[in-house]
Amino acid sequence: MFERRNRTHARKHSAPPRRRRAAPRKRRLLPAYPRPGRQGFRRWVPSWRQTLGAFLSVAGALTALVAIMYIRTDIPSDLNAFATQQDNVYYWADGTEMARTGEVNRQDTDLKKVPEKVRWAALAAENETFYSDSGISPSGMVRAVSKMVTGGSTQGGSTITQQYVKNAYLNQEQTFTRKLTEMFIAIKLDNRMSKDDILEGYLNTSWFGRGTYGIQRASHAYYDKDVSQLNASEGAFLASLLKGAGLYDPALGSKNHERAVERWKWILDRMVVTGKLSQEERARYTTFPEPKAPPRPAGLTGQTGYLVETARAYVSAHTEVSDHDFDLGGYQIRTTFERPGMDALNKAVEEVSGRLDPEKREADRDVRIGAASVTTDGRIVALHGGPGYLKQGFNDANSSVVPAGTAFTPFVYAAALRDGVQLERGKPRTPVSPSTVYDGDNKVSLRTPEGPYWDRSGKIVKGVNDGGKSWGKISLKEAVAQSVNTPMMQLGMDVGLDQVGDTAVRAGLLRNSLGTKVPVFSLGTTTPSAIRMAGAYGTFAARGLHSEPYSVDRLSRNGNAVPVEKPSAERALPERVAAAVDDALRDAVRRGSATTARAAGSDAAGKTGTGQDNKSAWFVGYRGKLSTAVSLSRIDPKTQELLSLDGLGGAAKSTPGSVFPIDIWTKYMTARKS
Repeated sequence: MFERRNRTHARKHSAPPRRRRAAPRKRRLLPAYPRPGRQGFRRWVPSWRQTLGAFLSVAGALTALVAIMYIRTDIPSDLNAFATQQDNVYYWADGTEMARTGEVNRQDTDLKKVPEKVRWAALAAENETFYSDSGISPSGMVRAVSKMVTGGSTQGGSTITQQYVKNAYLNQEQTFTRKLTEMFIAIKLDNRMSKDDILEGYLNTSWFGRGTYGIQRASHAYYDKDVSQLNASEGAFLASLLKGAGLYDPALGSKNHERAVERWKWILDRMVVTGKLSQEERARYTTFPEPKAPPRPAGLTGQTGYLVETARAYVSAHTEVSDHDFDLGGYQIRTTFERPGMDALNKAVEEVSGRLDPEKREADRDVRIGAASVTTDGRIVALHGGPGYLKQGFNDANSSVVPAGTAFTPFVYAAALRDGVQLERGKPRTPVSPSTVYDGDNKVSLRTPEGPYWDRSGKIVKGVNDGGKSWGKISLKEAVAQSVNTPMMQLGMDVGLDQVGDTAVRAGLLRNSLGTKVPVFSLGTTTPSAIRMAGAYGTFAARGLHSEPYSVDRLSRNGNAVPVEKPSAERALPERVAAAVDDALRDAVRRGSATTARAAGSDAAGKTGTGQDNKSAWFVGYRGKLSTAVSLSRIDPKTQELLSLDGLGGAAKSTPGSVFPIDIWTKYMTARKS
């Protein structure tokens, strides 16, 4: 009894049985993904917690990365290499030195010497908040990075402090890493240097074109005065160059001039808006302050300047080297020019042009001679650009103002041999051959497939031969060899002037030199340069293969090769067509209109050329793999209009053209043979 009572008491006072506790749930930094408890695509849609967490994680990582980069980025102890650049050195084809140009033209100047309004012109153009910003432009950086991410240019978005950092410490690359480095250095530099010191450094290291660095040398290059003498208007123009001197130097073309005037006005107006120029003073600046013409580099005397100019243009057009980088210097340019060939060509020009007497004969004044010698693989080995680069900067070897005259007719002949002629509209073309006969009489009426060709005055157009001579029925080959005009004019009409132009372009002439497609087009109203004409005739010598003319064989910088595009031969004409034209040009020298050139060798081939109204004369020909073109004209120095060659060198006024080009060609090519 007692024992049972005790057991009952124990049951009353004993603790209730414990429930088993569930294991504590682990807390996730981010909710589970894919999301449990969801079906279908909703399992893959992140929650707002997941989105926020991911964003904070990425932002935190980027912040940490930027902080580390900022700490590890130091202001370089030295300025970059622009302050100690070298000359650009040009070499002859054989590797001997030809000329040195392109040295950095820089001179530091104290900011106090720069007129205040000139300073504010630069600030209005580039960074009007310069004195209040922190050295960087966050919005500008975002724009620059956005452009980079989307494949655009990362240029722009820089404060003056950033531009100074780029000029003085870094390079001109436009990459994300370089942009970040620029930003970090700019922030540190803004804390370490005064704004005036940064502005002074910027104005002393910026490129203003014409090989100049710094506003002091720019002031001399464009206005021939000390920077302290500049006014606000001149300062506004110089400030426009900071955006890109290659785009705003008026001396580089009419488009540049338009851009320069527009930006000059804009900068002056911005100075008014920012309160740095009064309305009254702005009203006084209504005329654009035209800078002086750029000086020609000393030392580029004689023909050397033309060679350097030609090679420099090739580098600009056929490499990735910017004008800015090239002006920094340090480049070695191996040209295609051969010194013996240059000497021979210029000696020939001097000897023949020595027969002119401008003091006694008015017809001998204002004579311009251009010449170029090009191999069939495109190398320009020699040229004559004028009386001397320092006397005449315009390069007559690369001039596109002298009509080719009848030296153009081989392209008419080639087009006909290639495409045939259209004698009746809607009917198949009729093939032609060198023996195809045309009417060579003087004053033959020109015809189209529909009938006679009428001019705007209602008259039938007629062809005219030199000297009014009638040749009767004549083969096309003979018409080319004897330089008979009327068959060539009719042939051009029959084959189609568009086809003629296309053939000339394929052979090597530039399309923008062709001119208007009217009947006289076949007689050479086209205005090619001597370089282009020599290259195009080289296509006939190379049996229809054409290589574009080039003047730079190799390019390097401080010994490291720099890629430069060089042309390769392309099929321009069928071989049979080129061979037929070559045969006619050889006949022209053997027994036709160019017999003077026989002295250069039995394998010589070429064609004389006389322009309309006797305003130009040419001889273009080749021997072996060397093609040479010589042009002659008279150009009024005031109006730049072509003048008649009547009476040139004492010749009878009724004599068409001039013997000077063929004489120069023959002397030169004979010298090259020996």
